[in-house]
Amino acid sequence: MEKLTLSDAEWRTRLTPAQYHVLREAGTERAFAGALNDNKADGLYACAACGNTLFDSADKYDSGSGWPSFTRPIGEEAVTDHSDRSHGMVRTETRCARCDSHLGHVFPDGPPPTRQRYCMNSISLDFRAREDG
Repeated sequence: MEKLTLSDAEWRTRLTPAQYHVLREAGTERAFAGALNDNKADGLYACAACGNTLFDSADKYDSGSGWPSFTRPIGEEAVTDHSDRSHGMVRTETRCARCDSHLGHVFPDGPPPTRQRYCMNSISLDFRAREDG
């Protein structure tokens, strides 16, 4: 996969201020505020910054957390995980493997088969409905 590297100024022109805050400054949207939290349509979720395909709706579930949650990324090359010790916590941050944008965090409290909860910010994702057939 070809990496996408842009300057701060280029990111600011591509993204809304709210997207920039989450994707480039590792911000978090309010729980239950995101447009994709309750989305149950069949399709794929891509990085809102670069279009890299990240998650399949088949792996999405209602975690009750207020953010779209998935049991796994679409492939090992879709995301990268990083240690996050901010806010007095130890967590695993999930970033887009193509553009290094902050997506959310992964926790080891999800359902089978993976027991993972990829808890993503809606604003960091673009949903693409799957074509019928």
